[in-house]
Amino acid sequence: MSQYWSPLVSTLSPYVPGEQPKITNLIKLNTNENPYGPSPRAVAAMQAELGDSLRLYPNAESASLRRAVATMHAEHGIREENVFAGNGSDEVLAHAFAALLKHERPLYFPDISYSFYPVYCGLFSIAYEQVPLDEEFGIRLADYAGDAGSGAGAIIFPNPNAPTGRALPLTQIEALLQQRPDIPVIVDEAYVDFGAESAIPLVTHYPNLLVVQTLSKSRSLAGLRVGFAVGDVALIEALTRVKDSFNSYPLDRVAQAGAVAALEDHEWFEQTRQRIIASREALVVGMQALGFEVLPSAANFVFARHPQHDAAQLAARLRERAILVRHFRAPRIDQFLRITVGDEAQCEALLQALTAITQ
Repeated sequence: MSQYWSPLVSTLSPYVPGEQPKITNLIKLNTNENPYGPSPRAVAAMQAELGDSLRLYPNAESASLRRAVATMHAEHGIREENVFAGNGSDEVLAHAFAALLKHERPLYFPDISYSFYPVYCGLFSIAYEQVPLDEEFGIRLADYAGDAGSGAGAIIFPNPNAPTGRALPLTQIEALLQQRPDIPVIVDEAYVDFGAESAIPLVTHYPNLLVVQTLSKSRSLAGLRVGFAVGDVALIEALTRVKDSFNSYPLDRVAQAGAVAALEDHEWFEQTRQRIIASREALVVGMQALGFEVLPSAANFVFARHPQHDAAQLAARLRERAILVRHFRAPRIDQFLRITVGDEAQCEALLQALTAITQ
């Protein structure tokens, strides 16, 4: 603590990201990165930007990227003015917390969910209430609507949820929107491309809905930091007002070029996405054969526990074998491991290690 800190700083409990180790030759299954590289077209587009044009500011509105997102969802009536772009979905979410989620009544989100949500609430002085997941670690949207959710001033939840990986059907999300047209609802879709239904088709029907996505996971661009939101024009204007009061040029030229090319290379996206889904299903079968309980996952990770082995000890013993997984020391989930789905060889190495440890 320093005498020069503002009063706010001393009250913050910052988000703790997954470990980014300096040791080489690790099987890194702890931060949900894509095991496959980005689209070659995206790499070529980024390389083409590495020239004299870097002396110029990038397009402040990320117009080409917003058009690319709108084109992807044009069949659902999405236009460029329905899209907002930022430095990863975390920045987009931060702007949404400031622009849309601070109200007199508290923000509602799941008690087991993305741990950045309470951090942002602390940063922006937002009152919040954490709504318990059910006994099977699922989100009960009934708890956010009707009498149970009458105290909410806004709602945010991931779909699929993190770290559980469980997904909600679009019909349930639409039912929530029909019951809560009076407050902002944000659906955080960081992992949606691995098996869940996107809520973007609902955007033009529900002006209170904002959908947030990232190119970090399914487009293999975690190192580029690109995210976007899709919503009603009024919601996008609110995010833009916050952005332009903070940083008018959030996405550089390289990021915009790479992101557009990645979105346009649907063949590469589909190929790598399907490989991850296949590896996930094989990994689930392999872990269940070893006695693990694995929650149903629509993400690029699995959430699992073993009835006879402590999760922290399992994580430590895997680390001894140069395999990193994520363990959360938190109520209700301290016996679970969150394991990123790697490529085929990495998943096989993990199963071999788990076999040696648990048998």
